[in-house]
Amino acid sequence: MSRSQPQLIRSAAEVTPEWLTSVLYHAGLMQRGRVAAIDSETVGTGQMGSSVRYALTYDPAEPTVPRSVVCKFASNNPTSRATGVALRTYEVEVNFYRQLARTVDIRTPVCHFADIDLPTGEFVLVLEDLTPCQQGDQLAGCGADQAALAMEELAKLHAPRWNDPRLAKLEWLNRNTPEALAMTSQMLPGLLPGFLERYGTRLEPEYQQLAVLLMENIGKWFALRAEPNAVQHGDYRLDNMLFGTVAGGYPLAVVDWQTVTWGPPLSDASYFLGAGLTVEDRRKHERPLLQLYYEALRAAGIDLSWDRCWSDYRRYAFAGLLMAIGASMMVVQTERGDEMFMTMARRHGAQILDLEAQTFLRC
Repeated sequence: MSRSQPQLIRSAAEVTPEWLTSVLYHAGLMQRGRVAAIDSETVGTGQMGSSVRYALTYDPAEPTVPRSVVCKFASNNPTSRATGVALRTYEVEVNFYRQLARTVDIRTPVCHFADIDLPTGEFVLVLEDLTPCQQGDQLAGCGADQAALAMEELAKLHAPRWNDPRLAKLEWLNRNTPEALAMTSQMLPGLLPGFLERYGTRLEPEYQQLAVLLMENIGKWFALRAEPNAVQHGDYRLDNMLFGTVAGGYPLAVVDWQTVTWGPPLSDASYFLGAGLTVEDRRKHERPLLQLYYEALRAAGIDLSWDRCWSDYRRYAFAGLLMAIGASMMVVQTERGDEMFMTMARRHGAQILDLEAQTFLRC
């Protein structure tokens, strides 16, 4: 069979054995035979996309080909899909796998095929199936051991392209230009009234006050951004992590690269630790875990002082609260989504107060 470019398909309903055969030939994973049958199941809890695992049967049987793959598509929900197109999240994830994944050291699923129709945002990714890894749980949080894995992997994302000027020239990646941030600063405050109306009876007053403070000073907060920059995941949290189990799998692999950007690396660190652990666990393990990340950067040759590391970590503690406000208003509302956004808002609110991060907005 030819290794020519497979056709772009736009939904799980279009996946066929013949199409997956063409993908595997194109990726160089098959030399003969064909995919004879597929069996599918929905995986993940994503609100911006849908993912389906396909178990593959071959004719003739081939011992070295993947036994399964995961295909990812744009969301079926019109609100989430419109958000994905407007924020370019689908385009960003496709380009990450096409252009960046092989240039960083963080473990991600191998991408066998990636294609997108930019005007509609309809896309497909065919990814390595990371079974038997287990997805992290943002609501439950994780312990110090899993958090340590996440911080070590985070350094493997940031260090290889730390302050690499070539990345600043990638228009799809460098979305933090002054013009873009100015536009975002005008748009985001408009989401706050809806957020407070929806969650005002569920979210503690002190955290609501932090949300108001942030939105009143969002331009100032964006203006605090300064080098260094790196490949920033932008949504580095447990729901986007797959941990190894006793049955096997990588110790940790990171998925969902729809928010990757050229931005401040410590934002990822603060975002993860702020909501990835319970408040009590974060308070207990925060500094040692950040130190682990810092030492991994230093071992990779990154020249960063501990004082700057800690200062930036505090500065970007608002990143998680900002995500809770913005994302909750721009994707389809679900029961689990509401619980997740409230968990994020509370944990990050406590983080901001513990670190006295609000002082950066009042100086």
